[in-house]
Amino acid sequence: MIVRHAKSDWSEDVPDAERPLAGRGRREAPAIGRWLRAHVGAIDLVVRSPAVRVRQTWELAVAELDAAPRVIDDERVYAATADDLLTVVRALPDDTSTVVLVGHNPGVQDLVTLLSGEPCELKTSALAVLSRAGSWAGVGPGGAVLEAQATPRK
Repeated sequence: MIVRHAKSDWSEDVPDAERPLAGRGRREAPAIGRWLRAHVGAIDLVVRSPAVRVRQTWELAVAELDAAPRVIDDERVYAATADDLLTVVRALPDDTSTVVLVGHNPGVQDLVTLLSGEPCELKTSALAVLSRAGSWAGVGPGGAVLEAQATPRK
């Protein structure tokens, strides 16, 4: 799964990586977790950007899940291009099958398009569910199917 962080707050004068969620983002992020619980089930691993808004998004979403998966904060996900994110995906452990990648646009929506070959728009709090066969190391352009796309709201 690919998740774009919830709506961030632009009113504070802080570096980009330190921007927190806006009120709307704090209200909507739990809906991501509820959607995942209803449609996906168990998650093996979460790989996320270390940006504050991403960490806050996942913390609010995971509170809605039945079980909290292992989380890895990966600097490569912050401000990443689709190709950067593909490198992260290819390095995922083979003993994980259900993984959530939480990051930023335009990289996350471009990754969905790269992997599925289908145009994708991921607004804040949106997610895409992709499926693929084979090892993570072998994932490449057009190597996945876009199974679902949603923008959960409260």
